[in-house]
Amino acid sequence: MIRISGVNIQDNLPITFALTRVHGIGMASAKKILKGVGFDKAIRSHELTDEQIRTLQVFIDQNFKVEGVLKSEVSDNIKRLREIHTYRGWRHIRGLPVRGQRTRSNARTRKGKKRTVGALSKEAWAKVDQVQNSSK
Repeated sequence: MIRISGVNIQDNLPITFALTRVHGIGMASAKKILKGVGFDKAIRSHELTDEQIRTLQVFIDQNFKVEGVLKSEVSDNIKRLREIHTYRGWRHIRGLPVRGQRTRSNARTRKGKKRTVGALSKEAWAKVDQVQNSSK
C-alpha cells in the first residue's frame, strides 16, 4: 500500500483512480499530474517504484494544494466571509444553501430535519391532546 500526501492508497487501483483518493485531486487533476510526471494512465498503483512515488509526491506538493493545506484554506475563507458579514457568510452562519439553491421545497441536507413553524402538525396536535386529557 503506497502513501501519497498522507493518504494510504489501495494497491490494485489504476493510478488515475488512486490519486482521486487524495482530498483536492479529482479525475481531471489526476490526469494532469500523470501527464506532467510522464506516467502511463493504465499503470496500477502497486506497480509504482519508490522513485516514481517520490517524483509523484514532489510534483503534487509543488503544483497542488491537497489535504490539510486545502482544508484549512477553505475553512479560513468561510471564517473570513462570516466575520465580514457578507451574504454568503450569513448563509453559512444560518446553515442554509450558499450558492443560490432553492430552499422552499428542497435543501434538507443543508437545513437539517424539518421543523414546523407556526401551525402544528397532526402528530404535534395529538401530543397536545394527550397531555390535556391526561391532566384532567
